[in-house]
Amino acid sequence: MLLCFSSSHRTADFDLLERLERHAPAITAALSEHSDIVSGSVVLATCNRFEAYLDIDEPLPAARAVSTEAVLDAVSTAAGIDPDLLRGASAVYSDHAVAEHLFAVTSGLESVVVGEGEIAGQVRRALDAARRDGSVTSELERLFQVASRTSRGVKNRTGIMTAGRSLVRLALDLAESRVTDWAMTRVLLVGTGKYAGASLAALRDRGVTDVRVYSPSGRAAKFALSHDIAPVEADGLLDALAESDLVVTCSAVTDYVLTRPLLAEAVARPDATERRLVVDLGLPRNVDPAVGELAGVELLDLETISIHAPLTELQAADDARTIVDAAAAEYRARTAEQEVTPALVALRTHVFDILDAEIERARRRGDGSEQTEAALRHLAGVLLHTPSVRARELAREGDAESFIAGAAAVFGIDVDVDAERARPRLTAVDDESAAS
Repeated sequence: MLLCFSSSHRTADFDLLERLERHAPAITAALSEHSDIVSGSVVLATCNRFEAYLDIDEPLPAARAVSTEAVLDAVSTAAGIDPDLLRGASAVYSDHAVAEHLFAVTSGLESVVVGEGEIAGQVRRALDAARRDGSVTSELERLFQVASRTSRGVKNRTGIMTAGRSLVRLALDLAESRVTDWAMTRVLLVGTGKYAGASLAALRDRGVTDVRVYSPSGRAAKFALSHDIAPVEADGLLDALAESDLVVTCSAVTDYVLTRPLLAEAVARPDATERRLVVDLGLPRNVDPAVGELAGVELLDLETISIHAPLTELQAADDARTIVDAAAAEYRARTAEQEVTPALVALRTHVFDILDAEIERARRRGDGSEQTEAALRHLAGVLLHTPSVRARELAREGDAESFIAGAAAVFGIDVDVDAERARPRLTAVDDESAAS
């Protein structure tokens, strides 16, 4: 059974999301310790959502509530968040709803900025991390692969994921009214990861040419060289802050990069600019919220940015949702087909075992020929075709049990089905009785 724990900008405030993101490694480890329930996991942590996609061993509906509570308790304990608070700020999806939710997330339909371009890559990197940790099951692998294909379909067939739809660009749109001339704006970029590259591209699209980069982890020189901008070393940070009109932070560090005392010292310098805008795109926050209390400093953080997220282009969103719904329906259908796969395998094994036994008898009597054997095997395949097609049709209609029961009644095949992990088990059939 698939289960998804989700806490996002739709259900939780950014303080809680920040705490979840900060404790993501501990939560991942805590989930892996529940090996009696969780057989696999993929954890997705972005600036506006924290989600754990889980493959649960126990498929019985009666055990779903128990599994859900166990997962919530594990997340709550690892993150140090009150269980009731966490429960009220999250959603839990199970079974087929997990696929529909992930497909929508990967396609940008659940983002702060609907259709934003970064999420597909973030989902892909979450899967890669889970692969490295060895926590991906075959079912989770299939789920995420279909999600990736669905996202590409949305991107190629609708206008919702056009270039530039992102939190970075939304933040700069909000900054537009505070900037007199982008070409004259002096920018300090803090961070050297994916968001830093996207931020730099968005700034250049607006005509910004004066950009310097600072890295708390010491990667500024390498990033600056590859992006043709100037690096700022640790001993030059105060000067850079004092001279910058716009500071954009998007670092992955877990502590504040810009504290109130640090920025207050920079602002107090005689040659400091009178006003500056600080845009904090980090989660956890890169900037102490108290920075916004300083005279001449305005702070835009993720929570403020999300409040001003624009309405979506309705037609594009509707088209994307149609693609996602179709992909989810097909995923449900293919998952349902897996319920009859053990019975089909058992039926084919049953028929071909009988056929092999009869061919062996004919060989011992000297009656067999290669042409006859080939014809018989072809005939068996033809006879099995219709039951195979009908089995999958019944499964897609939610009636897989009819085929399983029919195979047992007609052919004496007993299939032990244990949810998605079913394995066939044949009832022994005497060769002589089968031949009669």
